[in-house]
Amino acid sequence: MQLKGLVRFFTIALILICLYQLSFTWFVRSHEKAIEAKASSWIKKFPKADQVYPSNKEEQLLYNDSLNDVQKAYYKKLLDSTKDTKLAFGLTTYASAKEKELMLGLDLQGGMSVTMEVGLDGLIKSLANYTKDASFNTALNNAVQKKANSRADLITLFKDEYATINPTGKLAPLFATRSNGKLKFDASDDAVISYLREQSTQAFNNTYRILRTRIDRFGLASPNINPDATKGIINIELAGVNDKERVRSYLQSTANLQFFEVYTFENKDFQNGIIAADKAIEASLNGITDTTPNTKVDTSKLNPNKNPLLKTVQFTQPYQGKNGQYIYPAEIGYTFKKDTSKLNAYLAMPEVKSKFPSNLVFMYGKNESEDSKNKDVLPIYAIKTLDNGQAELEGDHVANAAQDFDERGKVAIKMNMDKLGTSIWAKMTSKNVGKPLAIVLDNIVYSAPNVNDAITTGNSSISGNYTLKTAQDLAEILESGKLPAPAKIVQEQSVGPTLGLASIQGGAMAFGISFLVIFALMLLYFNTGGWVANIALVLNLLFTIGILSALGFTLTAPGIAGLVLTIGMAVDTNVIIFERIKEELTKGKSYQLAVTDGYKRSMSPVLDAHVTTLLTACILAYFGLGPVLGFATTQIIGILLSLFCGILVSRLITDIYTSKNRHFEYFTKLSRGIFKHAAFKFIEFRKYAYMLSAVVLVMGIASFFNGFDEGVEFAGGRSYTIKFDKAVNIESVRDDLKKVFGESPIIKTVDSKNQINITTSYKIKEQGNNIDEEVEGLLFKGLEKQLPAGTSLKEFDSQYKQRSQTVLPTISDDLKAGATKATIFALIAICLYIFIRFRDWRYSLGTIFSLLHDVFVTLIVFSFLRKVVPFPLEIDQHFIAAVLTVIGFSMNDTVIVYDRIREDSQIMKGADNASIINKAINQTLSRTIMTSLTVFLTILILFIFGGEVTRGFAFAMLIGVITGTYSSIFVAAPVLVDFAKSRPLGRVEKKK
Repeated sequence: MQLKGLVRFFTIALILICLYQLSFTWFVRSHEKAIEAKASSWIKKFPKADQVYPSNKEEQLLYNDSLNDVQKAYYKKLLDSTKDTKLAFGLTTYASAKEKELMLGLDLQGGMSVTMEVGLDGLIKSLANYTKDASFNTALNNAVQKKANSRADLITLFKDEYATINPTGKLAPLFATRSNGKLKFDASDDAVISYLREQSTQAFNNTYRILRTRIDRFGLASPNINPDATKGIINIELAGVNDKERVRSYLQSTANLQFFEVYTFENKDFQNGIIAADKAIEASLNGITDTTPNTKVDTSKLNPNKNPLLKTVQFTQPYQGKNGQYIYPAEIGYTFKKDTSKLNAYLAMPEVKSKFPSNLVFMYGKNESEDSKNKDVLPIYAIKTLDNGQAELEGDHVANAAQDFDERGKVAIKMNMDKLGTSIWAKMTSKNVGKPLAIVLDNIVYSAPNVNDAITTGNSSISGNYTLKTAQDLAEILESGKLPAPAKIVQEQSVGPTLGLASIQGGAMAFGISFLVIFALMLLYFNTGGWVANIALVLNLLFTIGILSALGFTLTAPGIAGLVLTIGMAVDTNVIIFERIKEELTKGKSYQLAVTDGYKRSMSPVLDAHVTTLLTACILAYFGLGPVLGFATTQIIGILLSLFCGILVSRLITDIYTSKNRHFEYFTKLSRGIFKHAAFKFIEFRKYAYMLSAVVLVMGIASFFNGFDEGVEFAGGRSYTIKFDKAVNIESVRDDLKKVFGESPIIKTVDSKNQINITTSYKIKEQGNNIDEEVEGLLFKGLEKQLPAGTSLKEFDSQYKQRSQTVLPTISDDLKAGATKATIFALIAICLYIFIRFRDWRYSLGTIFSLLHDVFVTLIVFSFLRKVVPFPLEIDQHFIAAVLTVIGFSMNDTVIVYDRIREDSQIMKGADNASIINKAINQTLSRTIMTSLTVFLTILILFIFGGEVTRGFAFAMLIGVITGTYSSIFVAAPVLVDFAKSRPLGRVEKKK
């Protein structure tokens, strides 16, 4: 073996580097475990909940929640105080080691992940200086609506829509404002579009930067944030987070702070506008056209529609101050949250808008009421804007913000303005003494205090019924800056700590059992030679985990699945080489020559097999998101290390061992006779195999009419995994949920009869935190019968809801498109590689047939068995990952056969193609079965012990391994015979 010293050096170096890297995880976990024990011991000094509140279950729950918060805060305080504590025998500090540990994903420790889409419509409006040009606004609104069902970007859609609506119109006059020196008034439309793309890229980067700043201030140990500028999305993983509402508000706030004057009922024109608007709405509901402002409608006989606005809004009344003067509240009225949709529709009517000044905008206020009777009520404000619809003073002029307390001791947010902001604020307060001014954040009025005197210092504050945490979050949002383009959550997943612990236990068990099984199998089948494979396997796993840690990757449940799969595939290299060595020994060659020829002649099939698998893994990594990306990354690293450990390290071990006149045994009593004299007539049997495949495919295609279970990632919607104390009746649960949702949700059993998955599309196209709260509240209401009496919503959320996921239709369409592209690109890439390697179109054709066969059979099984098996068979990202892995694995077997066919065709010159192919398949049958068996066993163990997160993936892989082995023998190889039968089997390189 050449370069033996270099291989030895790199092997030892990698071992030391990986052990060093993984040592940080060991020291950090040991330190945190000791600190956690201290915190647990400290909290025990407090009395228990049943001692403080012996007969009040709800108070007990609140008390326990408070204790948990206190314990977490104390634990964090202890950790923070030990940042400079020396670990690892004084070689590093805790803070330094923490940055280098192997992090666990949210599916292993619980937490929340979101995919945020950066919206460009607001950016485009601001770049056009909020023009009121009808063509512009119509085109932009149409583009936003089409974006939900289009793969084109918003800027392209806007350009096309504007050209359709206003064919002779030019874009430059809309964007070439005086403040914009980058565009000229006579610029072409292409130049404008280029400018918009440049600004959108800059806005995306700034949005990412600001979100990064916010998350860093959120207090999490190791958040994972991955921007994808090409898709306009930002993936965020927040492990350990359990306050979903706080995260949603914290991340989605644009920090668009504005200061407005307001209309009150002191304004007589506004009073008259309300009365006229009420009559206009009533007329519209009764089908009567309101043609003039003074039209009178006789509604005495139309009682159901009488005074609709007055019925929807409880308008405020003035009250007398200390000096007897009338004071008009800043709020014009109040409405219930449930009536906001109806009120919005009323106020959007053209006949209603015409009753009010053009610079009036209605906004809702922030309700921070702790009173259960008023928590569903929202205040309404009549905001007075400038002529262009903007505020006189924007939050851009806020220099800093911090949580504070007002003069009454209530929590508030104190703000200081810059020089220009101070000047504008002084003018606004001077002309509004004795009147309210509204402080608005993200189109929600947070407060509207009365101005007592002109404020010339540039100070202001937002006060309200805030908790300390809410005020701190709001101050940090304002401090970190305004988002240049709003970002909304289009995909959300939440995993409870209980399910995370189960995933860790299941993944660890699958990993350990798989390792032991493969370790034993190598010894049983390859005798002492199996030790070489096992040492290579151990090093492969050590290097893979060490490199993942060094690169800062987060270990997830699919990542563990990738490690389990690596166990099965890592030994494939050794299996291929050892089988060839056995074959050379059977020919009577000496041990040394057999080893040399075995490694030499195995190089081509080993490289081909790994390249095809690597191609699919890279494509999966490019198109995959979140956990699937983790799986692909683990697989890529495992494949590359399999080549290093299986070829170079194994050969190094073999040479070192044999240098002292010793050698490994590769035969056992079990393996010596298996397939030794195999002479099966596979090609003669191909017609029967074709018929069998045809029957399966035809029956399978018929089953397609049965449909597929699209996972929530592809279908869009909200998905919840609920675990009850006892088994529940699915039909009863479905009926109860239909009553609250108005539609039948999809319900499946998960793992056991007391754990179910519920998927609903209820209000999935509507946005806002209040929608998420509403859906989760209805879910709880629909499941109350299945829960113990007295269970609160908070208990349900923390104890029974194991996982939740939300995917908006926009992102689900993108995920489906990405999955389709990934599959097509993988097929094309492999076929091209096979054509280049074998220089014969028949090999590529056989590849296409066999891979399509494997994909279709897997789809058929998922369609046919989706209502039969007791676990979900969903078409989602994990399924696509399985299909691409199957494609790569299937080619692993196929290229072994193809390489032997090419080799035998040079040796057996003059023989017919059928004989050559039969012999090649029989010669490689042992390694084909063994490579399939090692992967099949590891996947079977993952399927049984890995948990529900990876069960669908494992099942698809099991089907793929079986059908991939079948297609390699009965589809890919026979195609070579049936196409161009008289031609030789490809061009073969001459021996050197």
